[in-house]
Amino acid sequence: MGNQLLVLDNEKVQKARQLAQAIAQKVQEDIYRHTTVSVERTVARLFGIDGTNHEDIPLANVVVDQVNRAGFLDRGIAYWIANAVVVLDKSPQEIAQHCARDLHICELSAQDPNRIARVMNTYTDQALTTIAKERQKRETLKQSLGLGEEPLKYVIVASGNIFADVEQAKSAARQGADIIAVIRTTAQSLLDYVPYGTTTEGFGGTYATQANFRVMRQALDEVSEEVGRYIQLVNYCSGLCMPEIAAMGALERLDMMLNDAMYGILFRDINMERTFADQYFSRMINAYAGIIINTGEDNYLTTADALEEAHTVLASNFINEQMGLAAGLQSWQLGLGHAFELDPKMKNGFLYELATAQTIRQIFPDAPLKYMPPTKYMTGDIFMGHVQNAMFNLASVMTGQSIHLLGMLTEAIHTPHLSDRALSLESAQYVMDNARDLENEISFRPDGIIQKRSEAILDQVVDFLQDIEAKGLKRAISEGHFANIRRPQEGGKGGDGVIPKGIDYSNPFMDRMQQELGIQSAPGKGRSW
Repeated sequence: MGNQLLVLDNEKVQKARQLAQAIAQKVQEDIYRHTTVSVERTVARLFGIDGTNHEDIPLANVVVDQVNRAGFLDRGIAYWIANAVVVLDKSPQEIAQHCARDLHICELSAQDPNRIARVMNTYTDQALTTIAKERQKRETLKQSLGLGEEPLKYVIVASGNIFADVEQAKSAARQGADIIAVIRTTAQSLLDYVPYGTTTEGFGGTYATQANFRVMRQALDEVSEEVGRYIQLVNYCSGLCMPEIAAMGALERLDMMLNDAMYGILFRDINMERTFADQYFSRMINAYAGIIINTGEDNYLTTADALEEAHTVLASNFINEQMGLAAGLQSWQLGLGHAFELDPKMKNGFLYELATAQTIRQIFPDAPLKYMPPTKYMTGDIFMGHVQNAMFNLASVMTGQSIHLLGMLTEAIHTPHLSDRALSLESAQYVMDNARDLENEISFRPDGIIQKRSEAILDQVVDFLQDIEAKGLKRAISEGHFANIRRPQEGGKGGDGVIPKGIDYSNPFMDRMQQELGIQSAPGKGRSW
């Protein structure tokens, strides 16, 4: 960050953080009390359960659904799997395969708690060791190959076929991309299971599966060596399988994951209790794996006015920061989102955009902010679209953004072709190289439009967060405070997959990660319940 600092009222910034912390803590109290079917499936997967039954139902679903139907999931799937391992002297994978045929693990006799604990520890150690090794491998590759210069250029591939995605991703890396995001097929976020294996058919994107993660990671490792810089991989762990996909990403060395409960609630109508509980465990896994999360505040401005509602983006950034820290994430892992979405016909709109981008940059100096391109006002005019994206590129480099999702001149027409990405990468490189040190050469007038706009946004944020803190986040969402979208506090998709934790609930991964990440467990409790 250069010499162009805005003058921010530090007392107001601190007040906003305190309010966001109080808001997050109220949500956290509910999170502590519940588990979900997806949290438990994540435990099963980390214990090594993989594959599907003869009906192509994932074995993790088979085992968890069986225990849930029996009414005993409140104890946690880890106990039932470990107990079965002791009784049958088989691996969790073998037990899951037997459950797919005729085994009912809740009917097995209860074994010595010490033996059960040793089994849990064994499989927990194995999974966490694997994740830690992948994290170390990432760090080694980053050090040996290096990264691109910030703002890091982020592009998407979305053919529906993972093998076609690989070729497009390699091409984008050769053209200058630093980060590749594999867009997920339409509506996968609403599937309450993770598809298995490599996939070649998807609509508007490609299925997020562990096999697809592995294929793309291997391809990007190859092209990283070729281009001489580490190319980072992104996918989505939002939706009904948030923690499962986070675990798969950790095991396959993804570098960033889109991870935001608010997005799922607002734009996918997922049950609030479900998605906040899922988010907590998924973020804990991301924290342990050294993965950077991307939050979804940019989406708010697709349904709400970017001038009138800019403060809601910053308010959500504050809340996401506190919820991320509570899950063990470090500031350098908080890819908080915002977007360049003002009406291009607005007089001095670029100045208002700079005010928002610079304000967010200064408030979160250690966060790898993710800046999103124009989408709401993009049309079929590709020439105008290219100019809008050039202005976005300039705002990004001027305000020192970290993760820069490239705008495509064909945004409103089709999924990007190779040539579209090439033109966008060329434009971004040109603007960023030519304005690389502009932020160090300019300053903001104390009585100017940008400074006054920044002050107004911060004032609105404090008032807005005070209102939310008084009401509670869930009620605020139900009243349409974010993105002008209302969602009921009860109901929503996936609500039947929320289970109150029993007094004997056990999740060895949550326990271990809380300990190693220095996360405070539930007040007054010695375990993760």
